Amino acid sequence: MRRLSDKPDPETCKQRLKEGNTRFVEGVSEHPYSDAARLHQAGTEDQGDHAFATLLSCSDSRIPLERIFDAGIMDLFVIRVAGNVCQSSEVASIEFGLVYVKTRLLVIMGHTQCGAVTATARAADGAPLPPEDNIPLLFDAILPAVKRAQNQHPDLNMAEIIPHATIENVWQSMENLFKASPVVRNLVKSGMVQVVGAIYDVGTGHVEWLPENAATDILQHVESQGQTT
Repeated sequence: MRRLSDKPDPETCKQRLKEGNTRFVEGVSEHPYSDAARLHQAGTEDQGDHAFATLLSCSDSRIPLERIFDAGIMDLFVIRVAGNVCQSSEVASIEFGLVYVKTRLLVIMGHTQCGAVTATARAADGAPLPPEDNIPLLFDAILPAVKRAQNQHPDLNMAEIIPHATIENVWQSMENLFKASPVVRNLVKSGMVQVVGAIYDVGTGHVEWLPENAATDILQHVESQGQTT
């Protein structure tokens, strides 16, 4: 298997995702690495020799990640969970993608019209919680992002808050990751891995890339607060 340093640098990986998304939006997808030859490779080779990015995204059926980035088999190491939250299982999966699959780019991606963020916002606004035993745990993970968006935009009603909460939820997942994972913090600080945020528009197919300096700011904040494990 290749070493991490042998893989394409984070900027190259991100540019590859951007180019793939542009093709998808423009309707000229190439569907690379999707043929029988690639399947043979998948059955005989290690994914760590091919995958170039790790993605944490929502489970929403409107977000077929390989399609929206026009990527193929063994290109992306994908973690999907409702609300793109980052709790213990997601942290472990991200570590696996970065340490063992040796991808050098991590994308944490929210999306427009996110049901989990919307439901959490409505619950924060007084709507009853769902009766299921475990779904409120998902809300608990998203609620800090909703409250932060409310504090930042006190003049907006809850419906108007949701897009802002969606972005804050990306930052919340990033913060939770940095708090929980020393290895990810060290990879980022060494420059071997870049962590970026993004928002996918389910109506247009376009991926908006969020400010790249945010990851550095969040990491520095987490470490300055002594909130790391």
